[in-house]
Order: sequence, then structure tokens, then C-alpha cells
Amino acid sequence: MTDIVSAEKTSAKDRGILLRLWDLMGARPELFTLLLTVITCFVVIAANPDFLQMSNLVDILRASVVRGLFAMGVLVVLASGGIDVSFTAIAAFVMYALTMLVTNLFPEMPMALILVLAALGGACFGALNGFLVQKLQAPSLIVTIGTQYVIRSFLLTFVGTALFMNIPAAMDAFGKASLFTHRASNGVVSVLPATVLVLVVAAFVTWFILERTLMGRAIFAVGGNPSIAERLGINLFRVRIFVFAYAGLLAGIAGVVHVSSNRLANPFDLAGMELEIIAAVVLGGARITGGSGSVIGTLLGVLLITLVSNVLIFVGIPSTLQLAIIGAFILLAGTIFALRDRT
Repeated sequence: MTDIVSAEKTSAKDRGILLRLWDLMGARPELFTLLLTVITCFVVIAANPDFLQMSNLVDILRASVVRGLFAMGVLVVLASGGIDVSFTAIAAFVMYALTMLVTNLFPEMPMALILVLAALGGACFGALNGFLVQKLQAPSLIVTIGTQYVIRSFLLTFVGTALFMNIPAAMDAFGKASLFTHRASNGVVSVLPATVLVLVVAAFVTWFILERTLMGRAIFAVGGNPSIAERLGINLFRVRIFVFAYAGLLAGIAGVVHVSSNRLANPFDLAGMELEIIAAVVLGGARITGGSGSVIGTLLGVLLITLVSNVLIFVGIPSTLQLAIIGAFILLAGTIFALRDRT
């Protein structure tokens, strides 16, 4: 009898721990993404311990920079209840046009000014998205698909697939700048690029906007229920212009960072990244319907997507299964988040 009572107490205690973990995951959905990331790392390390080499870790950080910049913008749009799929097209246009302009007319332009111009150019495209969404009262997905196709069509018509390899000196130097260099015993040199700092700044600014400003509160309020938000005196037009302009601003910066890192401008280099960026933000805990999301969760989602995209070779999984694995993660996360909301 004593053993039965003890077993029941142990079982009840275990259930209590699981319920507390479930409640914690409900309050902080990014913990689920962290769990998936840790499990993925353990699986890869178990299959191939070479994954822990500094060069691989640096490669993952490097590959996360542009994804992370895009994701910060998408997070803000999703939190407001919108969706943007035009950010890669905006980045492509800004990076190609600005690279050509600076190279041909202002070859000595400093990198800081190039980043400012990229941000302004991207913000203008984003603000146009926000204006169209508000004035047409059309779903943001439809509007941004339209602007994406217009921009891509323009690039295809007037630029084609021509690569621009003669980038400005400032962009070339920025792409080569490093925070630290590590030389392994086997002679492999790992370089952490200075472009990581751009993502750090963007993540901090995004966090500050969402968590410490009235605009951040308005964004979540509009995403939660726009009708109630409007009755509370929140200007929907201003919020929508801001979130899409901010996403465009970060897209423009991401485009320049991409060119600087790759030392060339390809007008169609970023095409096809839209869904994986949105997936990263959703995996980070943002609802596709709006009203939620966090910078930490989004960064974890970006890290998870980058891991899946870059380490399949270490476990012998064909790269063709990359999308299937990401899709499985999204389905699992969606199921967990849906069950969380019901409880």
C-alpha cells in the first residue's frame, strides 16, 4: 500500500512538473523553439562531432545575418496582423540600384552613408506597401505579392540576370571586416564578420520599439484586434505605414549587407527566401494572425532555420529534404501553439 501511495505521489509530481513546463511554454513560446534548436544541435553533434568546429559555428552566424535582418522586419509586420512577402524584392532592387549608383557616380562614398541610403530606399518601398494596404483595404499578403512581382518584373526587364561584380571600395572593405579571426590546429581560418554587428543593432532597435515604446504597444494592439485598437484612439494608418516602412528599411540594409558579404550584386540572388523567413518568425512564437511575437524568439527561429539549411550534410540527410524538415518543425510548433491557446 505504501508503495502504491508513493508511486501515485511521484506520478502526480511528474504531472505537476509537466503542467508547469506547459504553462511556461505558453507564456514564453520561444522556449519551444529553443528546445527544437538544442535537440537539432545534439542530433547533429551525435552524428558528426566535427560540427563543433569553430569554422562551422562561424559559418552559421554568418549565414544568419541577412536572414535575421529580414526576420526583424517580418516580425514587426506580423505582430501588427499583416504579412509581407516583398522584402526580398525590395532588398534586391535597393542593393543592385545602390551598388551601381555608388560605383559609377560616387565611388568614394563612406559605408555609413551607403547604409543610410539603403535604409531610406527600402523604407520608401515599405511605406508604399503600407499606404496601399490601408487605402485599398486589401489583404497585405495580396498587396505585397503585387509589389514583389512589379519589382521583380522591373529588374528582369531592365537588368536581367546580369551580375554586378565591381562593388564600391567601402562595401568591399565592410564585407571583409572582421570581429575576430580563429586559426584551428588543422590550419582552417575562421573569420567572424563585422556584419554581425548590424544584426545585433537591428535586433536591439526592434526589441526597443516593440517593448519600450507607445508604437510597440500600438503594433500589438492592432495585431490583436484592429477594431478595438481604433476605438481606443490608435491611428491604424500610422501604424501600418510604420511597420511596412520598417520592414522595408531593414530589407534595404539586408540587401547592402548581402552584397558586401558576397562581393557582387545579383538581382535575383535573394529570391525564394520569403517563406523560410516567415517560418523562422512563426517558429519564434509569432502568431500569423498578429498580436504576438518576440525578438528573442525570432532570433532563435532564424538560428533553427539556418541550422537546418546548413548542417544537413553533417548527418547525411539529402539537402532536398530541407524544406520537409522545416515544414515538420512548423507543423509541430503550430500544433503546440494551438493546443497552448486552447488551454
